[in-house]
Amino acid sequence: MLSPEEFVTFYAAVGGKKASGSLIKLFFNAVLAGFFIASGGMLSGYASMAFENPNLGRIVGGLLFPFGLIMVIITGAELFTGNCLITISVLEKKATLLGMGRNLLAVYLGNFAGSLLLASALSYVGAFNSGLGTAVIRSAAAKCALPFGRGVILGILCNVLVCAAVMCSLCGKDIVGRAVGAFVPVSVFVIGGFEHCVANMYFIPAGMMALSNSAMAEAAATAGIDISAITIGGMLNNLASVTLGNIIGGCAFAAIIWYCKRSK
Repeated sequence: MLSPEEFVTFYAAVGGKKASGSLIKLFFNAVLAGFFIASGGMLSGYASMAFENPNLGRIVGGLLFPFGLIMVIITGAELFTGNCLITISVLEKKATLLGMGRNLLAVYLGNFAGSLLLASALSYVGAFNSGLGTAVIRSAAAKCALPFGRGVILGILCNVLVCAAVMCSLCGKDIVGRAVGAFVPVSVFVIGGFEHCVANMYFIPAGMMALSNSAMAEAAATAGIDISAITIGGMLNNLASVTLGNIIGGCAFAAIIWYCKRSK
């Protein structure tokens, strides 16, 4: 595997290419990443259905969710949270702040599109007309009710771990090493209840789509879920706070790694 010092040199070049890449290619690679992360969210939703104990469901969901990031790494897709590591490229003068911002904006929009694509497909085939619907409604309600400050802090904690996962994965030189490198930190953030903006791009719209079925709305009410916060405003508040936290956490992690591990 690459040493941390070797990773800084390696990623500086990688991030430089990301910051200057074709916007169209960035967007479609980001659609793939959004789809993969949403798939991990779908798996964690099914896990929460399988266990009466919610803590056990969260743990199993945390063991399944990393599928999404592993697929992102292996396919070379573009993930907003992981691309905060482009901070290393900026500090190494391999990319500009403008180029990094350009990348993050295009990738954010593509991730949202990919997440919505899977949520819409699942809604169309009726996947939310069951226990999965209740699970995504419960998740959406909790996320939309999250106060702004807590969303920022949980977003920071999340993206420190996601960027660590990307780093550990990219340090691996074979597919097993890359998968294991991504698996552990992502499992920790899910089990810890931290907030990931791209995952929320799936969970909250999926909850809204599930609520469009009156039977699921009644089931949610029967389950004691307060759905009043599941609104466009609630979604925007969550995404704004969590995205801000993800940016702070990811960029801070990248800057610390660069400062401590860069070649002398």
